[in-house]
Amino acid sequence: MVYTEEYIKEKLTKELDAVHVEVIDDSDGCGAKFSVLVVSDKFQGKPLLARHKLVNSVLQEELKTIHAFSQKALTVEQWKK
Repeated sequence: MVYTEEYIKEKLTKELDAVHVEVIDDSDGCGAKFSVLVVSDKFQGKPLLARHKLVNSVLQEELKTIHAFSQKALTVEQWKK
């Protein structure tokens, strides 16, 4: 399956109760390479690695076919700065 920016955005927003999500398909539309920015209160008090693991767990199935995935996982407080 080819994943879209909108699909990933909706899934991350829903599963992480994210207040802001940006998704960029860096693969020119083929769905193989994505960059994301996720802002959620669920990241509060968690170190960066734990935040990334949380995002990866939400996209566990999708990451089986996505070849490159970069992410920024911020708390609401960090994003406001």
